[in-house]
Amino acid sequence: MGNSAINEGGLRERKRAATRAAITAVARSLTAERGLNGYTVEEVCEQAGISRRTFFNYFPAKEDAILGHVDDDFPEEVVERFMAGGAGSPAGEISDSLLADLVRLSLDLAERMSGSEEETRQLIGVIKKEPQLMLRIIGASEEREAEFARLLAAREGVPTDHPVVRMAVVLLGNIARKTSAGYFSEGNTRTYEDMLLENIAAARTLFALPFDPSRAGPTPLNMSRPDIQQSSTSQSSSSLPSSSQTNSSQSTPSEGAQ
Repeated sequence: MGNSAINEGGLRERKRAATRAAITAVARSLTAERGLNGYTVEEVCEQAGISRRTFFNYFPAKEDAILGHVDDDFPEEVVERFMAGGAGSPAGEISDSLLADLVRLSLDLAERMSGSEEETRQLIGVIKKEPQLMLRIIGASEEREAEFARLLAAREGVPTDHPVVRMAVVLLGNIARKTSAGYFSEGNTRTYEDMLLENIAAARTLFALPFDPSRAGPTPLNMSRPDIQQSSTSQSSSSLPSSSQTNSSQSTPSEGAQ
């Protein structure tokens, strides 16, 4: 494929993304102003400058337009920067920079909220009053988590069901939701970045605490494989970093994200 064809394809996708974003922005604005049943698809089309047919080419219903498209949650330039962070690590091995790059990715994605923060705050209030949106939100969240898992697995060269991929999706997803809930809460004056880094630092502190799997229960995970069982005792004393290693070699989330 020639460069002109590639450029044409990229331009076409950017136009599609811009159209999707315009539809979503109008749908969210009208929902915040009037409620879900207070406007029609035709009004969305009029304000977005598109035809009814174009609307349904992008979204099957108003509810879907309000939530937006999964591709728009992962802008190309942000994804490219995240993927480049794992380029120097052998395929199949978790890269040392993964945590720092995940934090940076979270902050990059959060920056996209700033342009429509008031609209987002209004939309949160609308969603609370529109229970029919909740099932759509759950489905959209699952779709976004699956896309995030595919992205992360591709960067690290591992399957999507790799334990680190699964835990990154669960932990980062819940930390982001917790941070967003606090950030958009009434009376909050802190920045999203400050709150996100605080929550990640708290998680790192928790998981850095000493842990002896053999005392966790009658069937610890590391005893399920004979090869691990045989070597677990000899390795236990070296599996956790010493305090000097922790202080000298591990960066804080804010340091890694810079």
